[in-house]
Order: sequence, then C-alpha cells, then structure tokens
Amino acid sequence: MASRQQIKRRIGSVKNTKQITKAMQLVAASKLRHAQEAVVRPREYAALAREILTRLRQMATDDTEYHLFSERPVKKRLIIAITSDLGLAGAYDANVLRTLVTQAQGDRAKGVKTGVVAIGRKAAQTASRIAGLEIEAVYTKMPDKPSADELRPILSSVVGLFAAGDVDQVDIIFTKFISSISQEVQLQRLLPAGFEESELNDELAHADVEPSPEALLRAAALRLLESQIYQAFLEAIASEQSMRMLAMKNATDNATDLIDDLTLEYNNARQAAITQELAEITGGAEAMK
Repeated sequence: MASRQQIKRRIGSVKNTKQITKAMQLVAASKLRHAQEAVVRPREYAALAREILTRLRQMATDDTEYHLFSERPVKKRLIIAITSDLGLAGAYDANVLRTLVTQAQGDRAKGVKTGVVAIGRKAAQTASRIAGLEIEAVYTKMPDKPSADELRPILSSVVGLFAAGDVDQVDIIFTKFISSISQEVQLQRLLPAGFEESELNDELAHADVEPSPEALLRAAALRLLESQIYQAFLEAIASEQSMRMLAMKNATDNATDLIDDLTLEYNNARQAAITQELAEITGGAEAMK
C-alpha cells in the first residue's frame, strides 16, 4: 500500500494535470466558437462551386486543352489527408488515418499506386509507416483560417501532378463538422474536377455561358477547386477543436474523479495510522500497569 506521502504527491500531480486539461478545454472552446462561425458561412458557396465544376465538365470536350476535367484510367491516386499537428483531440486524427489506411489498402488490392499529401504532423507520421504509400508533400503548422496564399502551394502541387499525368485521380479526406458533438470523416473527389452525383438545378443547367467555354474553364476551374480545399480545411479545423474540447473535458472530469479516489485513499491511510497510534498508546499504557 502506498504511503501517505506518495498519495499526497500523486494528488498534487493529478491536480496540476487537471489545471492543464481545463485550460486546454477553455482554449478549444474559444477556438471552436470562431471556427464554427467560419465554417457555416462559405458552405453554400462551396456547394455551388461543386455544381459549377460539374457543369463545366459537361461543357468540356475531348479536344479541350484544359485537362483538369479529363477522366482516365487510374494507375495512381493521390490522397490529401487533413489531420492535426498537436493531437490531444480524441479520435479526430485516428478516424482520418483509419480512412487513409483503408483507401491505401483498397488501391493496393486493385493494383493502383497511392500517393499522399499529408497536412498535419499526424498524417505525415502515419503515412511514413504505411508500406507502398508515397509521400508527395507534407504541410504542417497550417493556420486555423488559411488564406488563399497559404492554400495555393497545396493546390499548385496537386494540379501540377494531375496535369503532368503523374497521378490520375485526387481525393481529399477531412472531417466534416456537423455539431459540437458530431463530426464525420469525408472522402471527396477533387480531380478530375466536376464529378458530382447530385443533379444541377434547371437554372444552372440551362444557362448560356459567356465568354467561351474554353476561357471560362481556364479562369474558373482553379478558383473553384481552391474553394473546395478551403472549405475542407474549415470543416476539419472546426471538427478538431470540437473533439479536442470534448477530449479535454473528459480528461478534466477523469482527473476530478481520480483526485476524489486518491483523497479517499489518503484519508483512509491517515485514519489507519491514527488508529494504529492509538492502539500502540493503549497497549503501552496497559503494559505499564
């Protein structure tokens, strides 16, 4: 049985840990409020952008010079995986990485090579341990609300690999924010651009396009693809902060329970010591009679 001094030290250690997890919980809650506001506003724009890309793909012809809409046999697929740098967010990273591993295994079974653009330190660490997975690029320390300049290198490298024929398909894995207690891992097609299952509304489907389709393809495609990556980032960040807040709350609650248990153990040990001392005093008094 641990001594009272050992128990006391453990209580102090757990209290210090509780202070840290409580502070992290409050920070995550504050960041979540801002991330939640940021993720909702551009959702409609991102959905419309995907519809427009679908319409542009329908307009593209086989002799179109702009190849981002060209579907071809998939010999190598590129996956963009968005995770965190810090961890400590419950199952946030594990869910994304599990999907990444499953997709890589599925590609291998079909004889398709898999490359990855790892966003976040956790994705980079896991990708380096998956046999046969080629790491094309790693991005860490991304801001909570990235600017176009910060996203452009990611988009440029991805588009460059696809346009050069080095990869034949690009997907992105991220965690969609549904609510503060619900998030869902998503696998979304990025390239070839414009492959959506949903039907376009009649107004968009029958719209005349000015200027020429070729000019519109060149001018719009990159901007619309950028919006898809941007929205995925916002969803991922909101989900990360939500899951970190819940994870730190659970850690704080567990620390409270452990402190209560250790305090009870300390009090029992203290009471046992007092009882032992009283027994020894009583025994000594009886011996003196």
